[in-house]
Amino acid sequence: MLQAARSAGKSESLDRLLTDYPRGPHDQPQSMCPAFGALRIGLRMRRTATILSGSACCVYGLTFTSHFYGAKRSVGYVPFNSETLVRGQLYEDIRNAVYEIAKPADYDTVVVINLCVPTASGVPLDRLPKVIDGVRIIGIDVPGFGVPTHAEAKDVLSGAMLRYARLEAESGPVSRPRAVAGLPTVTPIGELFPLDPVGIGALLAPMGLAVGPQVPSREWRDLYGALDCAVAAAVHPFYTASIREMRAAGRQVVGSGPVGVDGTAAWLDAIGAATGISADTAKARALPAIRAALDANPIRARITVSGYEGSELLVARLLTEAGATVPYVGTACPKTEWSEPDRAWLESRGTHVQYRASLEQDIAAMTDAMPDLAVGTTPLVQKAKALGIPSLYFTNMVSARPLFGSAGAGALAAIVAAQTKGRERFARMVSFFGSAGAGESAGYGWTDIPKDPPGSKDRYRKAREAKAKATQAVGT
Repeated sequence: MLQAARSAGKSESLDRLLTDYPRGPHDQPQSMCPAFGALRIGLRMRRTATILSGSACCVYGLTFTSHFYGAKRSVGYVPFNSETLVRGQLYEDIRNAVYEIAKPADYDTVVVINLCVPTASGVPLDRLPKVIDGVRIIGIDVPGFGVPTHAEAKDVLSGAMLRYARLEAESGPVSRPRAVAGLPTVTPIGELFPLDPVGIGALLAPMGLAVGPQVPSREWRDLYGALDCAVAAAVHPFYTASIREMRAAGRQVVGSGPVGVDGTAAWLDAIGAATGISADTAKARALPAIRAALDANPIRARITVSGYEGSELLVARLLTEAGATVPYVGTACPKTEWSEPDRAWLESRGTHVQYRASLEQDIAAMTDAMPDLAVGTTPLVQKAKALGIPSLYFTNMVSARPLFGSAGAGALAAIVAAQTKGRERFARMVSFFGSAGAGESAGYGWTDIPKDPPGSKDRYRKAREAKAKATQAVGT
């Protein structure tokens, strides 16, 4: 598909994707379809319509997942078949759909997302009109063979929107954001737990700074507020395109985030250096409270951390400061300069940091460390439970809690304690079930190893030989 996309004229788009989001050990994602990330961002924005262009099975899976995660809006879909795809009718159908839906009374923006097949076929979304009756039109390619994780696909759309908004702001007056702080602002980059921006705002208040609209934004005009900041904070360090647009707008960007005592102190110092404001008062107010929360919620456990959200290193830092031993942290996201402070801090304390970690690497690290608790993705959690290791699904259990400031310092201790106490129960379950349901006996109704029907191997061999002879005959 990659070769087909280049042949169809998508080389420039793919080169940008492969530069922004370099591949890991696999040619395709190991998590959910990457386009889910971009779809999620569009569905969470007010007055924004989203149209998918892709195979019907892919669109069904994406819409199902989106509504499972709380989307309350319909997803547009432009169907196609081999004929309309090959003769270019699909592009015309998409164009007609965009004109039909782009009503200024209903929407500020219409987002069109190419999935794998339309991208590989060269459907040129860049040829769509940029605006229709005042409604912005944004077309992006988010193929599974070009974007390694759904987390990075959030940046594909966020970066495209920031670029559009930046060019608008450079061209003349734009709409006022929903809320204007009245103070210089810090723009957080990354999807955060709802309480975290509030916690960050409390940390910044003694410096005379406020939290601005975050990226990804919830409304188009908030993008102008996000760009109009004193400094941007790449809390999730893989938002390469968004960071590029912030820099193009003349904004400095700092990495890491205010986790634990060390992380909060270093982050406030970085914000202070970028804005020319002393962070001493802010640190004097915040750090004792964070230290008290950590001391009141100690974690005495050996924990491995892995995931694909992009905040894995921050979570590992917080666990370490709370007293946990973290021998391994793996993230499916790439290494960037914005996570460098976290990598250096963790490795100085004996933690192995694996960027672009594969499931195989995460499982190998877990089985080697045999931790008291494994925090990771669904298949890793499944493997851990089969081995009798207590485990937590990162996305639903860890990302659904505050991470920053004193609220974050006490958020993980209770759930870690509850899970690690269950190790004996897991051991009893593994001992009780033994090898039942494992290997060849997995599945309903099987007690023995399945056997091939008599003569099946000979029939398959003869069919292969006949097919090979036919292929040779055609070739000659």
